[in-house]
Amino acid sequence: MKLTKTFNSFFNNEKSGGLLLLFVTICSLFLANSTYSTEYIAFWEKDLAGHSITHWINDGLMTIFFLLIGLELEREIYHGELSNIKNASLPIMAALGGMLVPAAIFLALNFGTATQNGAGIPMATDIAFAIGILSLLGKKVPTSLKVFLTALAVIDDLGAIIVIAIFYTTTISFLNLGIALAIWGFLFILNRMKIHNLIPYLIGGVIMWYFMLNSGIHATITGVILAFVIPFGDGGENTSSYKLQHFLHQPVAFIILPLFAIANTCIAINQDWHEGLNHPNTFGIILGLVVGKPLGIVLFSSIGVTAGLCALPKNLKWAHILGAGMLGGIGFTMSIFITILAFKDPETIIFSKIAILIASMLSGIFGFIYLKHTLKKNQKSKS
Repeated sequence: MKLTKTFNSFFNNEKSGGLLLLFVTICSLFLANSTYSTEYIAFWEKDLAGHSITHWINDGLMTIFFLLIGLELEREIYHGELSNIKNASLPIMAALGGMLVPAAIFLALNFGTATQNGAGIPMATDIAFAIGILSLLGKKVPTSLKVFLTALAVIDDLGAIIVIAIFYTTTISFLNLGIALAIWGFLFILNRMKIHNLIPYLIGGVIMWYFMLNSGIHATITGVILAFVIPFGDGGENTSSYKLQHFLHQPVAFIILPLFAIANTCIAINQDWHEGLNHPNTFGIILGLVVGKPLGIVLFSSIGVTAGLCALPKNLKWAHILGAGMLGGIGFTMSIFITILAFKDPETIIFSKIAILIASMLSGIFGFIYLKHTLKKNQKSKS
């Protein structure tokens, strides 16, 4: 299977970005629990034009991350793994199982409680971390596994975006929402008129973000819907969509996501931190990500193949699907993002973040060890 230049660029940026995320997360946790803990945590809560620095990162900079996700999704639909329904059906089924089974496990433990709103937390997969761990296995990784995991994670992120839009919106200002959608409609008309200059789209996107922010629907959704009015054309290197996607890869991987990780993992861990893990919420997050993700991905993939809805690509084995499912349990960015939307109680948020960190670490370790053993075993059987 020949990989496109765009896919290779995306994969390599996500690989490096994932390793950087791991480094800054460790640094942030260290500083939050050092002698500088009070000053460090207070810095991220500093007021800046009516909002904390963390809030600006989560609601502002992360919109750019979602814009990149939207552009990547659009490219996958037109020219990538999702452009052919036969190729797309396997990662779609896998992603569906990887969202529904973890959510079901979480709800089984939390339904009817104050924390049931956290069902979306174990549904997410962190693209950067998952690809970063996979890259550590080197050239032994089959191309089909790289493509499957990437497509799975992109679809997973789309699912998380839909969940955010539907389930984590409380009150809606229809006036502000109407203005935001009207701006989107105007940008769509510009697209149809074949206006390829990015400036009106970016200016319109900023204005749309402002009204979406005040509509009650999470402002980061702006990034996704904006992506689909950026002129795609033939998807070549001279198109507006390609230029913007190519430009955003490195700032998102090396600035925006690390800032998000630093700001949201400055957690002061008390001596009794483990007591919070006994709660159905934290147990549901860990069980959902570590067990639910691989279970759901393998189960739904198996159902899809058995029913004839999809087929395993060449060189991709069921052992690889299970390994990808384990790496899918690395929630991190999206899981933390949904946690912030799901809960208001600071203590619940802190314990949820700790659970996400533990689950993501376990999923990464299990996935790495399992795939390393599996790939080594496959190499021996070929030789």
